Amino acid sequence: MKLTPASAVRLRPVRWLWADRIPAGALTLIPGREGIGKSLILAWLTARLTRGELPGLHQGTPRPVIYAATEDSWEHTIGPRLHAAGADLEKVFRVDVERPGGFDQLTLPRDCDELAEVITEIGVSLLAADPLLSLISSQIDSFKDQQLRTALEPLVRLADTTGCSVVGLAHFNKSANTDALNLITGSRAFSAVARAVLAIARDPQADDGSCVLSQAKNNLGRLDLPSLRYVVSTAEVATEEGPAYVGKLDFTGESDRSVDDILAEGSGDPSERAERDEAALWLTGYLTGQPNQEATALEVFQEGSAAGFSRDQLKRAKAKARVASRKSDFGGGWVWALHATGSAKGAKSAKGAAL
Repeated sequence: MKLTPASAVRLRPVRWLWADRIPAGALTLIPGREGIGKSLILAWLTARLTRGELPGLHQGTPRPVIYAATEDSWEHTIGPRLHAAGADLEKVFRVDVERPGGFDQLTLPRDCDELAEVITEIGVSLLAADPLLSLISSQIDSFKDQQLRTALEPLVRLADTTGCSVVGLAHFNKSANTDALNLITGSRAFSAVARAVLAIARDPQADDGSCVLSQAKNNLGRLDLPSLRYVVSTAEVATEEGPAYVGKLDFTGESDRSVDDILAEGSGDPSERAERDEAALWLTGYLTGQPNQEATALEVFQEGSAAGFSRDQLKRAKAKARVASRKSDFGGGWVWALHATGSAKGAKSAKGAAL
């Protein structure tokens, strides 16, 4: 046994792969439902890193990325998707592991040591795992905390020793839970071991079908970061055999609605529905009596509090009351408007977004 005094520990600042959101040298998860662009976020991150465009530690310096994907075809989906995102494909590497009789996919924790050597050799800044669960050895029960940790903890050590960020995609389970961390499929070890979690959800209030990304966990930094809004469009990529069509993600700015707000609105709890209905009825009546049927969010919260409604209750009632929000033209914060329309409700101009 060895005891080390705290005075002998070298103190270091936290460094960020993506400023304030994804720590360098640590594990980050991006969980969400199917079909809302989780893989496109990884492609976006990969593109920005390989071009030196991601705000953070490597801004201005293009860096290599290892992209470990098991669910999609590189030829038909991943390659075209990375191309559409603007990645430097010379700096994106598919990873295969040589086994007796041929090559196989990366498997954790078995391949961690060899992976660390490769990461160090070429200076990889991001290991993108799409999804993380598919890289876990089939001999490990991902629903048993102790077993799962035997795969995740070596991966965390790899990230710490190499400085490479590991960003893994995860799926939400089918429960009606409104906590993004509790919705991650598998053992709680996934969210416990990860230092940061960026949850995503589709916003049913958005006329443009946009989704929201929120910081659900940030052990090494701030939790009060603004949520971001993004849209998914179809991009055409030219190939030697004709055009390929893939999804492409674009962030449009900040959102006053978080993933927690969206998940809470979808809750099936009868008492929460009743509270939401009551708050929506009050909100509709209040805004109807205001000039242009709108008021600042601060005014809504103040008047709502006087009427007995919490800030969270009012935010959850917005969809029910068909209330949209926008940034004030005069820089005075958010404005809530009744029956308002727009292509990106609650979105702040991408020009000023903290991406």
